[in-house]
Amino acid sequence: MDRRVGTGVLWPSRRLEEVAALFARVSTFRGPADGIDLMVKQAQESVIPAARQLTGYRGILVLGDRGSGKSIAVTLWESEAAMRESEEAANKLRSEASEAGGEEIVSVERFEVLLDEPDS
Repeated sequence: MDRRVGTGVLWPSRRLEEVAALFARVSTFRGPADGIDLMVKQAQESVIPAARQLTGYRGILVLGDRGSGKSIAVTLWESEAAMRESEEAANKLRSEASEAGGEEIVSVERFEVLLDEPDS
């Protein structure tokens, strides 16, 4: 399988000029370990449906350590502009999710996705 790198993202079998960039907002939360399930439920019922309505939304990953109560949400955006334009809505959704699980928002960072390797 041919793989080429362009604008920071690796995609299988695409010419360099066809490769699209992705951007990620990474939110880190910390709270009681039993709050993770409540936060995930809030994400499934409220955050994801609302995020799907935002221009440029491409997906979400939620990672968690049930022992420590730390969790990380990574939302993916089709462009840096789309990610920036969603800031106000994202702030509201992030706050609602953290409150549902009794978690504190530790940090919010933004990145360009440099490698995206889906399983084929």
